[in-house]
This record gives sequence, C-alpha cells and structure tokens, in this order.
Amino acid sequence: MAPNLLENDMDLHFDLLSLHFIELVRSKKFTEALDFGQKKLTSFQKVTKYIEKLEDFMALLAYEEPEKSPMFHLLSPEHRQNVAEGLNRAVLAHANLPAYSSLERVVQQATVVRQYLQQEVGKDSYPPFSLKAFLSK
Repeated sequence: MAPNLLENDMDLHFDLLSLHFIELVRSKKFTEALDFGQKKLTSFQKVTKYIEKLEDFMALLAYEEPEKSPMFHLLSPEHRQNVAEGLNRAVLAHANLPAYSSLERVVQQATVVRQYLQQEVGKDSYPPFSLKAFLSK
C-alpha cells in the first residue's frame, strides 16, 4: 500500500523524505543529513516547485545551531505536524475514506461559527472555542 501511495503522490514523498532530512539535522547528524540529501532529495531538484524548498533544507546545514537559523521553522513541531496531517489525509484518501472525521468537521465548523460571533457581537461575548474546555464541562 505505502509504495503505491508514495509513487502516486510526489508531494507526500518529498515531504516525508525532507522530514527525515530535518530529523537528521535536528539530531546534529550533519554528514549523514548531507549524504541522505544527496542520495534521496537531489532527484527533486528537476521539479521547479521543489527547488526553493530544497535550498531551504540544505541551508540548515550551514549553521552549527540550525534552530537559530532563518529556516528554524522547518525544525518546529508545527512543520512535523503538517507533514503528519498530510500523510494521514493521503492514507485515508488512498483507502477511500474521508480526510476528516465527522467530529473533526463539527469542531471545525463550531470554531468558525464562534470566531464569527466573536467578531460580530464583541470580543467579550463568546470566548474562542476550546475542545479541552468543552470536554471538561
């Protein structure tokens, strides 16, 4: 299942390989990261939309402390989370399942409605939606 999924989704394949590269950089395995990048990521340099991203990833190697580089956001948990969410959506789509569960859609809709009400009625009327606060009631 996975090889076919990656063959059909070049963006996902790139994201997963680049995430591995980033984890090597985060672990300060710079030589291994460079080797991995040369072996696994160079094929993507033929595709225009990946060139800038590749440059950003490789720029991490120029810093002894990549977390203090201009590309620090690539090392963030948010970046890892975005890749994980993309993988989850791809796997679900590959299995012909909806990308989001019904509960996720309801929470998303409730969040949007609350944000709209907060803007329309006033900031003090409706606090932003918090799933944690909702579940603790």
